[in-house]
This record gives sequence, C-alpha cells and structure tokens, in this order.
Amino acid sequence: MTVPKIIKTFKTSDINSENAELPEKQEFHSKNKSANKIGTDYNFKRQTIWKLVLFYGTLHVLGWYGLYRACVYCHTVTVLYSIIVGVASQIGINMGAHRLYAHRSFKAKLPLRIALVILDTIAGMYTLYYWVRDHRQHHKYTDTDADPHNSSRGFFFSHVGWLMSKKHPAVREYGKTIDVHDLESDKAVMFQKRYYLPLYVFLNSIIVAVPVWLWNETALNSIFASYFFRYSLFFNITMCVNSWAHFFGSKPYDKNIRPAESNVLSFLVVGEGWHNYHHTFPWDYRAAEFGLHYSLTTFLIDLSNKFGLAYDLKCASKQMVQKRSLRTG
Repeated sequence: MTVPKIIKTFKTSDINSENAELPEKQEFHSKNKSANKIGTDYNFKRQTIWKLVLFYGTLHVLGWYGLYRACVYCHTVTVLYSIIVGVASQIGINMGAHRLYAHRSFKAKLPLRIALVILDTIAGMYTLYYWVRDHRQHHKYTDTDADPHNSSRGFFFSHVGWLMSKKHPAVREYGKTIDVHDLESDKAVMFQKRYYLPLYVFLNSIIVAVPVWLWNETALNSIFASYFFRYSLFFNITMCVNSWAHFFGSKPYDKNIRPAESNVLSFLVVGEGWHNYHHTFPWDYRAAEFGLHYSLTTFLIDLSNKFGLAYDLKCASKQMVQKRSLRTG
C-alpha cells in the first residue's frame, strides 16, 4: 500500500532532539525530566485490593472454561467469530485510545472517532478517558513510581498486579498533572465516559447474541466463548505491552530505556509490539519504523486516510530515526 499523501514528516531540525518529541505535543506524551529523580522505591509495600484479586481471578477461571467450551462444544465459526471480535476490539484500543487519543499521532473525522470508541468499549479496558490519562502518565514517568504500571516492580505487577493494588502515592500525585483537556472537548469520548457501563453491557450483549441468532449456537457456548474466553485472551494480549514489551526484545533506537522491540508481540497485538521505537517516537502514527510491518493498525489508519476519515498523520523522517538510533541505540 502506498504512503498517504496527507502526512507530516518531521526532520531532526523540527524536533527537540534530546527527547525526540514534537514541542507542541510534549504535554501529552514526553518523558518528564523529573522522572529520573522519582525512580522506584523498592522498599515500598504495595497494598493488595483482595476484591479485585477475586474479580480478575474469577474472570480468568471463566476464560479458561470458555477456552475449554470453545475447543470441545462450540461451532468452529463461533471460535473464529470470537477471535475476529477480539481483534476488532484491539483495533479500538490501538488505533483509537492509543494512537489517536493518547498520542494525537493523527486526527480523525467524527464517524471514525465514533466507530473507534464503540470498538474500545467492546474491549472492556475501562473508559477511554481514564485509559488515555493513565497512558500519558506512563509515558511521562515511564518505569518509575509515578508510572501506573511501573515495570521496575516486576513482570507480574506491570502485567496485572497494578490493577489489583492501591495506587502508589506518586501515581496519584503526578496523575493530577496530566493534561486531558482535549478529551473533555471530545463529545464521543465524554459520551462513553458518562454511559460506559450501560454501553459496555449493551454492546457485549449483542456480541454474545449474534452466534445464537445467526448459526444456532447455544447461549451458554456463546457466553463463554465470545465473551469470557475472548475477553480473557485479549486482556492478556493487551497487558503484554505493559509487561513483555518492557522485559524482552531488542533496543535499536534507545538502549537506555526498558521498552523493547518484539516481533511476536507485535503480531499478537496487531502492531503495538515495536515498543522501543514507540517510546522513542511516541507521536509517530505508525508506532514503528516500518509502518505496515506486522501492523494491521497502521494499515487501517492509512486506509482511513485514503477515504478521508483520518488526516494530519505524523511520522518521523528516515533521517531523524537514523540519527537517533546512532546516538542512543
């Protein structure tokens, strides 16, 4: 596929070379200079929220049972349908919550924004508003105590433990500094925030009902396969970006940070596994040096661009990437 024509390519001279950031977007996603001073206090004892341990534990047990029913009892089309819905919801996170809203790496017309908010809601990763706020904080204070899922505290914590623990005081303190005024002026985002729970129940009820209506799948099979199995699988795939991508892989762009490149993860999470590049150039809509490389998300942004639904795509020039790689890679 050809490169979109409506695209902003930034050269080294256009960028703050120390942080590889767009100056006008630094408040959204650049690493704060005070982050290194915050660091990680390894003597801090986090407080477990046991009702959330029970919640996520039960969800995963039901997910495993859903896998069992998917393998033994479900129609093949139900399993394929569950995977397709999962991938679509992942696109809602990747393309919508992440690249569009968290990093403003491109702009989107209202119909595309609504579609992405719907897919993000189906994914069930909580409201887009809070997801984006936490992600911007993650980039500003990466792998410090002010990072909601600080990987310096271990693989399990960055994967799911952070969701079952009380927030570190630094997360609360620095979270208040995260700018979300742009989200508050977006009607699609605020509508989802206001009606998240009923929207989530309504949309996922339709997802579960489709196999029953269209190919006579049993209600029980559909509930466990197209909801519990699908949710558990893609929940963990998504969380691997917080955990796996901060522990395993190469660092060709910046060897001084934890995020790394992973071919396997990028395939699983449809384009978000090139994490060393992404943390070096977080405003690049491709989230990778090679835009379409293992990235369904980038393909769909380019396709949306061709149809006039996405515009003002931002990416780093080849020259800029090479210079940064030579300097810190």
